[in-house]
Amino acid sequence: MNKQLSTTLSKVPEVTLIFWIIKIAATTLGETGGDAVSMSMNLGYLVATAIFATIFLIAVVAQIKAKAFHPFLYWITIIATTTVGTTMADFADRSLGIGYAGGSTILFALLMTSLAIWYRSMGTVSVDTVGSPKAEMFYWVTIMFSQTLGTALGDWTASTAGLGYEGSAVVFGVLLALMAAAYYWTNISRTLLFWAAFILTRPLGAVVGDFLDKPLNAGGLALSRYSASAVLFALMLTCILFFPQKAAKQAH
Repeated sequence: MNKQLSTTLSKVPEVTLIFWIIKIAATTLGETGGDAVSMSMNLGYLVATAIFATIFLIAVVAQIKAKAFHPFLYWITIIATTTVGTTMADFADRSLGIGYAGGSTILFALLMTSLAIWYRSMGTVSVDTVGSPKAEMFYWVTIMFSQTLGTALGDWTASTAGLGYEGSAVVFGVLLALMAAAYYWTNISRTLLFWAAFILTRPLGAVVGDFLDKPLNAGGLALSRYSASAVLFALMLTCILFFPQKAAKQAH
């Protein structure tokens, strides 16, 4: 009975191939959208972070108050985490001078701490348990840290490590492929693989987003941040409309 109730109240989508496609599009949109507000609109990282943090808080409150899983609300909240993660990481790395390596290290520690506290408090960090307000709070805080970490990590590999946007995209793409292979051909914890893949999609989206909108002399395609964001949003919308999602029913 308790398991059935947990399934009924699940507030997150079932993890399928379309989930990962939408997630990667959302993380890429977070990069182009965050840069559009902070750079193209010349608002700066701090003001942009304040704007996106407000949107994030409103979306999370709406998500927690919802009585069931709503795809549009869920993915809007995900987009909010990616955009605030982008501007927050850029503010810390560039405006505060922490640097990509330092920012990545701090954010990784915060992410691991969030997961550890969540596990200690709830006994699991599996997505199929995200049905109570307490579990949702842990879920969204963890996601926000993972999205912010992804921005810093993507910038670090592309710039400091010298891999460039394309090279970094290949690295993170290969790592995601390895997670998929481990899912199908090993007995590694599905929950561990889920979070590893979830975290890796963010730096992949970050470097792909930068590749789309950065200047040609910086290794990018110099596309408009607004048009790139619009195309990515349209892709997400199409996937949500044509590939209906259901609430998660089993541990991942």
